[in-house]
Amino acid sequence: MNFSKDKFIFKVKDHSVSGEEFELWMDNQWELLVTYPQPTPEQLPAYYESADYISHTDGKRTLFEKAYQFVKGIALANKLQLINSLHSKGAILDIGAGTGDFLLTCKNDGWQVTGIEPSAKAQSIAKAKGITMSASQNDLPDHSFDVITMWHVLEHVPDLETQLQSLKRLLKPEGTVIVAVPNFKSYDAQHYQSFWAAFDVPIHLWHFSKTAIEKLFAKQAMELVKVLPMKFDSYYVSLLSEKYKTGKMNYVKALWVGWLSNWKAKGSKQYSSHIYVLKNSKNAK
Repeated sequence: MNFSKDKFIFKVKDHSVSGEEFELWMDNQWELLVTYPQPTPEQLPAYYESADYISHTDGKRTLFEKAYQFVKGIALANKLQLINSLHSKGAILDIGAGTGDFLLTCKNDGWQVTGIEPSAKAQSIAKAKGITMSASQNDLPDHSFDVITMWHVLEHVPDLETQLQSLKRLLKPEGTVIVAVPNFKSYDAQHYQSFWAAFDVPIHLWHFSKTAIEKLFAKQAMELVKVLPMKFDSYYVSLLSEKYKTGKMNYVKALWVGWLSNWKAKGSKQYSSHIYVLKNSKNAK
């Protein structure tokens, strides 16, 4: 799958690790923003080496981390409610499982759980919680999962086409794929522009719109059946964006921008992040 540099958007700085600048380009065919240059798979791990990469820890060092972990607990309950509304309990695969909290929540509710996580640190934390982790998606049998989830993971995947093909291979014919990604068309993205924290270059290689998700999965004969908002994300992203832009969290202003983004999205349907529910085309309702 080849992507085109149809329109230069702007340069974005890696605020977390390297301080390097990367370019964002629009691909008009897919309505997708692409990070350039993209680190090689060998180079990518170095860009994750930050103590502030919260999803790879269970950290509660600061007020911000404590708030993140509190909100994560609410989000986990919401995610479980979503998958239970889509399927009777069966086998679930979480790709990019982090420290395993989502799968632990599912396991405790009666799901058969498997996780994929490249970070050795996060893997060890998840395994200590009793979560089964697989070394590679390639090791897993065809059509073996009722539900496959990728919570803020698809934007990290170096080979996008291969990942989408893998989802198709692993999913049962009547199964469901759930993908959550940031939305660069949201109000908070437009407000913060190059300082928008969810661009998170260079570990975010792709930046999706609804159209991009719909078109990319259609190529794998999968159909978008539902789009849901992730309303907490606008607040979290705005807090980080304020820090990147001004050097301070600016809690009041960030919470205002986050609230305004959700309020505007009631009309535009462009939230800071979306959950996309996808099925094999012949099974879409």
